[in-house]
Amino acid sequence: MIRRRHLLQASAAVLAAPALIERANAQSAFDWKQCKGQSIEVNFQLSPRGSLTKTRIPQFEELTGIKVGFEQIPEQQQRPKVAMEMATGHPSFDVVNVGMHVQKRLVERANWMEDLRPYIADKSLTNPDFDMADFSAPSMAVATGSDGKINVLPSNQDLFIIFYNKELLAEKGFNAPPKTFDELITMAHALTDPAKGIYGFVGRGLKNANVVLYDSILLGFDQETVSADGKKLLTDTPAAVEAATWYQKIMKECGPPGNIGFNWNECQTTFMQGRAAMWWDGIGFSAPLLDKTKSKVFDKVGFAPVPAGPKAHNCATFIEGIGIPAAANAKNKKAAWLFMQWIGGKEEQGEVLRTGSGTPARLSVYGRTDIVANSTFPKEWFETTGTSLKIARSGLPVIVPVTEFRDTIGVALTNIVGGSDPATELKKATAAFQPVLDKSNEA
Repeated sequence: MIRRRHLLQASAAVLAAPALIERANAQSAFDWKQCKGQSIEVNFQLSPRGSLTKTRIPQFEELTGIKVGFEQIPEQQQRPKVAMEMATGHPSFDVVNVGMHVQKRLVERANWMEDLRPYIADKSLTNPDFDMADFSAPSMAVATGSDGKINVLPSNQDLFIIFYNKELLAEKGFNAPPKTFDELITMAHALTDPAKGIYGFVGRGLKNANVVLYDSILLGFDQETVSADGKKLLTDTPAAVEAATWYQKIMKECGPPGNIGFNWNECQTTFMQGRAAMWWDGIGFSAPLLDKTKSKVFDKVGFAPVPAGPKAHNCATFIEGIGIPAAANAKNKKAAWLFMQWIGGKEEQGEVLRTGSGTPARLSVYGRTDIVANSTFPKEWFETTGTSLKIARSGLPVIVPVTEFRDTIGVALTNIVGGSDPATELKKATAAFQPVLDKSNEA
């Protein structure tokens, strides 16, 4: 879960939602065609969810008569683009996909988004079947500010899991995925065979991107990267150094050459080519692994919850949302809201789960037997999802300068993977970033 403190801050607003929901669900004057002829621009991060949405946009256009321009770009480019355009007050998009695990505090402090409560309560704008109570409590806590404002609709609650190659494990006598950190690194060593181009483990090593994997490992030591009040870095503690040392060991001794420059896409490609036995990353990257037209291991893929660490068993979670820019010059906010409730509705969120494109924040989709029965994903995938949701904990700190945090700590981690001393690198990075965090908290 995200920090309890932040859940409590948002709880008053979330608890106020039932009356709002009741009003929304009592509506009868809703018309999907009310903005027919209008056009909207949608900006998404590159992800399986965005790719799925792009293929289904014609259905929305037919349903509403609204034309949709859709842009999808990698997250490292999308976040600064969105921040820059929001700062100008003239964004080029009417709907935007936001990684709230990275930008929650910025969204709230800069007042980026429309408050969705009036839209939800308007009987002419909201489908009576749109059920706000169906979103998970952790996702709504992230979507809701301490003042009660609903900034975004939760769209995905990503979970970090272990992907594994059943055939490679079986060849070495391993009949089950690792249950502990010790088992993982032992198996990874046994499965590494550079002469054959096979490696026991692949994970993110690229600056910035590597922080989410490191944070996931650190959660196994029952620690986060920033104190609960968001004021003090915990990136040079004994636990942080121990986690970084473990990360360094598995990356250097069990990973493919060049992994210091790997983001998720390089990891995914390596795994799909059968060159890595295990990959630790987001469950939202599952779909291509089972695609026989893209993956050489489509019939060998296994899914498992992350192993238990030395002190805790936690799964890192990262929550995304979609929102409407609060820019005064925006002309298509009603049409944008129609798009948002369509993509955030039960049918579309069910498609996200059925296709394995992500793990929706809507709770009802997990109880749909038709999704499980008609999914191309095995029962193990759904079991892994269920287990992971129960042990979910925020994979990044809830602070404003998250990108700067990832850059600074990411450089240290890249150096560590390259062979530098973990304690020295983390101490240096902590000293460099603490003033940035202090200044942010003073604003």
